Amino acid sequence: MGSELLTLDGLVHVFSYLEAPDLLRAARVNQAWNEAASTTSLWRRMCLDRWTFCNISNLTPGMQTWKQYYLHRSKLEHEMASGRPSADYICRSMRGHKGKIVGMAYLSDNEHVFGAGKLRSVVCTASTDGTIRAWQVQEGTQIWSSPSQEVPFVKVITVPQYKLAISADARGTIKVWHGETGEELAAFSTSSSSSSLVTYSVNNKPFLTVATAGGVIYTLEVPNLNQVSCITAFQNSSIDLLLCSPDKQWLVAGSTENANTSPKVFYTDCLINPADEPPVSSSLPVNNCAVVCWLPKAPARIAVMHQDRISVQRNITVFDLAVKKSKYKMEVIAQQVASFTLPGSTWTTAVLMEGHGTETVLLGCGSNLTLYSIFGTQLEAFQHHNNTITSIWVDSFRVVTSSLDLSLRVYTWKKANKISSLTSRYYLLGGTHRWSRGFTDVACDNISIVGVVAESDETSILRAYSFNL
Repeated sequence: MGSELLTLDGLVHVFSYLEAPDLLRAARVNQAWNEAASTTSLWRRMCLDRWTFCNISNLTPGMQTWKQYYLHRSKLEHEMASGRPSADYICRSMRGHKGKIVGMAYLSDNEHVFGAGKLRSVVCTASTDGTIRAWQVQEGTQIWSSPSQEVPFVKVITVPQYKLAISADARGTIKVWHGETGEELAAFSTSSSSSSLVTYSVNNKPFLTVATAGGVIYTLEVPNLNQVSCITAFQNSSIDLLLCSPDKQWLVAGSTENANTSPKVFYTDCLINPADEPPVSSSLPVNNCAVVCWLPKAPARIAVMHQDRISVQRNITVFDLAVKKSKYKMEVIAQQVASFTLPGSTWTTAVLMEGHGTETVLLGCGSNLTLYSIFGTQLEAFQHHNNTITSIWVDSFRVVTSSLDLSLRVYTWKKANKISSLTSRYYLLGGTHRWSRGFTDVACDNISIVGVVAESDETSILRAYSFNL
């Protein structure tokens, strides 16, 4: 049967077996093939197969088709996977802080409006020089700086959907800053040095939870910082671990300083809607916790690295969290999913841990990056750095590691037989050790990568790599 005798539905069925490059070639044959090859269902399937979640609204009005989304996003990922200087990206240095940068986060949304021409990424930094600053990544320029504060900052986080930055200083004062102007919007004092900050939204209402060195957890409204609740999570233990689950229903708090302290799980609804009785919570059955992370594709699956009480071996235990409701009470259920012991004795130094998907954890220890399944299978191991890995950025497309060897290493995800693995791509270099001591942090969005470089004079600068579209 000739192709001209196939109906439109018949052509679409045949084309459903093609990959994107073949589909684009088929579209050039004639008008009928072009119409079939542009069918929404074909491109929608390819988008969701490749990325799982796609925000098609992030296209210029008039271009909101699954085909255009696929072409723009795949082109961007090709350039970010290639990493050719000048051809694929432009590197800029951003200077201005007179102290160390102690926190960095993107103020702009992670997903940009593809096809809009000029794209704009904005990052926010906090420094020991007492200033918060915002930077335009593509231009390499400062947008605004806060007035210098008397007390140095120790942390900054952002709430991109509300264009807000939230800082904490060494005395525990929390401040909210307008992300576009740098105006101070609100302040709250915890009267104790603040160890951790986390934001989350419930029913489109943003909240901030602050954990202190005194073991106290404050929950505040954003942006006015009105206090919603205050509880003592630990007696005589500083809280330096604080995470909110992907489904926003759970808050996990813990201490790495006290070996006898178990991480506690709180039901966030009880923190933002306090009652007379204590909030619903439970302790995870592990001690001597070193680091925790969520598995981002599961609603509430957490991995905990902890040390055996008898030996020096490190273990990773994974729990699924759920709430059991009865007529008179609610109860936290922490169901153990998996547990395994890390091999060897090389895990005695500081370890970084991040989650991917539902069953993969990444560990950075010394100069090594290792992938494990939550059931203990070592999937891959990399040693591309010559010095300590200082941070790991993980998203659905790639992994970026920063190191004191003054380089960033970029990897991209691939999946075969439902098993995730990494492909090593390229280095991004940060300059010379004559002036710099190494990268201390890294963050990314869909069109840029930004690293914090510690300079030899005890200050920090930003190195921004913006990718061409």
